[in-house]
Amino acid sequence: MEASNQSTVTEFILLGLSAHPKLEKTFFVLILSMYLVILLGNGILILVTILDSHLRTPMYFFLGNLSFLDICYTTSSVPLVLDGFLTPRKTISFSGCAVQMFLSFAMGATECVLLGMMAFDRYVAICNPLRYSVIMSKAAYVPMAISSWVACGANSLVQISLAVQLPFCGDNVINHFICEILAVLKLACADISINVISMGVANVIFLGVPVLFIFVSYIFILTTILKIPSAEGRKKAFSTCSAHLTVVIIFYGTILFMYGKPKSKDPLGADKQDLTDKLISLFYGLLTPMLNPIIYSLRNKDVKAAVKDLVSQKCLIQ
Repeated sequence: MEASNQSTVTEFILLGLSAHPKLEKTFFVLILSMYLVILLGNGILILVTILDSHLRTPMYFFLGNLSFLDICYTTSSVPLVLDGFLTPRKTISFSGCAVQMFLSFAMGATECVLLGMMAFDRYVAICNPLRYSVIMSKAAYVPMAISSWVACGANSLVQISLAVQLPFCGDNVINHFICEILAVLKLACADISINVISMGVANVIFLGVPVLFIFVSYIFILTTILKIPSAEGRKKAFSTCSAHLTVVIIFYGTILFMYGKPKSKDPLGADKQDLTDKLISLFYGLLTPMLNPIIYSLRNKDVKAAVKDLVSQKCLIQ
């Protein structure tokens, strides 16, 4: 019976901004512009980390992974969002919804883990510089990155497999721009406690543990920096991790803002809050990928020099 019920739902309807059609064209232009900036900025970062020999270090290897991840993460959802702004009936197939959930869930978790690994890299570079080349050798940092992709992909596969096995009994309207997993679970006509518990455990492992790891790493980093006798030395040491710290603050600060703000108890304000929550969720998925290359370019002399060299070489070729 459950199988037959599930089979009746072959597609989902995405509400998006259906209730606010006047906003759709404005947000289409805004989000398309942000997406193009993401593709351009992260694409350039990937190129310079590959082509410039001075950037073939663990930190820039992780940065290249982060840029590639940001492109994959936004590409898994933004084209769907843009199509929804232009299509009167915004639908997505059941299988397409599952693929989109898998990609966005896997990419989000991988970013958390990569940020934690980048914090460890900065910890070793500042707190144990004499052993940096030994600890952060290529035989160490490449498997670290690969394991983050594999582990987070496997976790996402488990979460989505549990979700698609649930029976969906006809209600197929998702109050979101994309197939957000929590919004999809609300449509299931069965007990989702296993899904909630599984996602809770995954969040502790792939979100909570990296946050704790980053926090502890920066306690040691700041302690070490404060022990440096010269002000110039302290400034130079802090500048090597300032870009990463800025990205971490934006990434996790936005998460805390999204999920830590109180919910409105006013029924009349429910629609406005739903719209606000959806827009915050949408721009959260675009803000960090867009700012990452800008932050690393502005706050890192090596990256700025590599970008200038790349641009000048292109100009010479033309």
